[in-house]
Amino acid sequence: MDRAQKEQLVEDLGQIFESSGVVVVSHYEGLTVAEMQDLRARMREAGGSVRVAKNKLAKIALEGKPCASIAKHLDGMTVMTFSEDPVAAAKVTQGYAKDNEKLVILGGAMGDIDLDPAGVKAVSELPSREELIASIVGCIAAPASNIAGAIGAPASNIASILSTIDEKAAA
Repeated sequence: MDRAQKEQLVEDLGQIFESSGVVVVSHYEGLTVAEMQDLRARMREAGGSVRVAKNKLAKIALEGKPCASIAKHLDGMTVMTFSEDPVAAAKVTQGYAKDNEKLVILGGAMGDIDLDPAGVKAVSELPSREELIASIVGCIAAPASNIAGAIGAPASNIASILSTIDEKAAA
């Protein structure tokens, strides 16, 4: 890798660190290529990404970024998972680490908040952005549905009474 490629990599990593809602750092020693591809596929499906980079270049890219605290975890064979959604990368990484003991979560960062492995686990248990939006929409829609039901109820009650009266008059 020549100097220009290294500079481009540092710039790309810097943009990733700047725009990500969460970055999780893990050791991946012993993972097979197929297992790493599985992790990448799961992360892609959740809207995140997986990146393996030289630790020295990643540390350079972290300088001055909100998540600079993860630099202390960049030692050995590390993989970074990240997503714009503050929960997605933590959720996928935690789930994958539970299924595959070769992936060991070292820590991470959510903006300027430093996360230890327990913090990453706590973040992974939070509802995702889509789940939060769905619950908010449900809370907003429920009263409107109740009002529509209440407005429609008297009309159906009147129709039921008129039908009963009509049946009695016919009998």
